[in-house]
Amino acid sequence: IKHIEKSALLAYYKYVVLYDHGMEISMKVTAFLTDGFETVEALGVIDILRRAKLDVVTVSVGTSKSVMTSHNIEVKADIMFDESDYTDGDMIFLPGGGNGTKNLLAHEGLKKVILDYYDRDKYIAAICAAPSILGHYGLLKGKKATCFPGFESELIGADYRGDGVVVDGKIITARGMGKTIDLGLKLLEILDGNETAVRIGNAIQYLV
Repeated sequence: IKHIEKSALLAYYKYVVLYDHGMEISMKVTAFLTDGFETVEALGVIDILRRAKLDVVTVSVGTSKSVMTSHNIEVKADIMFDESDYTDGDMIFLPGGGNGTKNLLAHEGLKKVILDYYDRDKYIAAICAAPSILGHYGLLKGKKATCFPGFESELIGADYRGDGVVVDGKIITARGMGKTIDLGLKLLEILDGNETAVRIGNAIQYLV
């Protein structure tokens, strides 16, 4: 047993032990925040996922839990980057914002997490300028993807699409703030089923 990876043991516990005992399983999403992130893109998606009772953890990749958005709104993250090893999550979410995206791209620890999620075939979601991060890491080669206009050249190797939300395998990208609700509901559909996505979409008066 000591040779089994921690992530494999956590996955076994989550999907086998809990299920066998009739316990509710909540998918875990980790949202990475840094100074300059786009307010609505981040908080809108987080809000939608939490309305559906998904386990969403916000992580500061800055110097404190207090993070300043691109429009000077202070947000307090749940944890600092070094407080987790990110082995037990189901999805990571990267919000956009010009400076926020630059700060996320510059963080070597986050790069390792993103590459690890990709290698383990876990979900990676990004919106606005943030899909360019995946492009720089070579994760979009041959994959359909979208981004905020002007960042297309940074989706290196991608099959660019102008759609609001694009899903290709385990990578989900969205064009910008105006597609935040669409992205949130798509993530809900992926992680918890269409019924949950429709229920939340109706509850927030988006689908009615």
